[in-house]
Amino acid sequence: MSEHTSVVCIGELLIDFYCKDAGDNLVEGNIFEKQAGGAPANVCATIVKLGGTALFCGKVGNDPFGKFLKNTLEEINVNTSMLVVDNVNPTTLAFVSLMENGERDFVFNRGADAFLKEEELDKEKLKEAAILHFGSATALLEGPFQSTYLNTMKLAKENGQFVSFDPNYRSDLWKGKKTHFIELTKQGVALADFVKVSQEELEIITGTEDLRSGIQLLHQMGTSLIALTLGKEGTLISNYHKQEIVPSIKIDSVDSTGAGDAFVGAMLYQLAREKDAKKVLEDFEKIKKITYLSNKVGAIVCTRVGAISAIPTLDEVI
Repeated sequence: MSEHTSVVCIGELLIDFYCKDAGDNLVEGNIFEKQAGGAPANVCATIVKLGGTALFCGKVGNDPFGKFLKNTLEEINVNTSMLVVDNVNPTTLAFVSLMENGERDFVFNRGADAFLKEEELDKEKLKEAAILHFGSATALLEGPFQSTYLNTMKLAKENGQFVSFDPNYRSDLWKGKKTHFIELTKQGVALADFVKVSQEELEIITGTEDLRSGIQLLHQMGTSLIALTLGKEGTLISNYHKQEIVPSIKIDSVDSTGAGDAFVGAMLYQLAREKDAKKVLEDFEKIKKITYLSNKVGAIVCTRVGAISAIPTLDEVI
């Protein structure tokens, strides 16, 4: 695939330390497993595993964790030429444990990902991308990266590029700051051609529990295509003129981690293959086909443990 049909995903690349002691909180837990994490990185991995080209843009620390993350992406052929190494701040780390009551015990040590500055971006490389995906869970938090993220979105919009946005709301990260999340997310929605949201995110952003009204409100903010993921029910897809639930396949879910990112990656992989991705948004039948395949990719990820390792190849999906 030629360079200009690539997708650039901007956001965090971090280490998830999962507590292997079932039912324990982080105080009691002793054994932790290190895994590559970060929603935009998962989207990149999906695009590449399906056969596309993807570049990851973000920042890690100049430490063993940063090297591990870079190696993990390069092993599956994600382009890391826009991965910036920070000599001051360490790689971002998240510690997660699933407690007996089903709740998550979560500690977030934010590091290098917060410090990606505009002058560190390769603007020429960004301009070459057919699609720019903004799916960071951390970008809208306080830090230099916040303005880099939103300004890059604006620049992509001005350049006439296809902009994809996933707000990626994490309640653990936004405690007491939900209104700020809503304000910043609305800016993102206004700049995007394609927005993927969960039911919870739609309700938070629009303030309504009525799905169809919520979708209309997102369209009014400025976005053309919306994918509202509904778990096993499938995906409610809307291009302003039409909306319909595209079903998913029946599966026995083992671990839903990364399923939303895999769905987005599959959507972008298919859209990047089109001559004019924006034009495709008007073809509802085509969008439904693209969504159905993406639902399948997300569903397969739920049947496997792990994030990047759970992503299927195109042969496994078709």
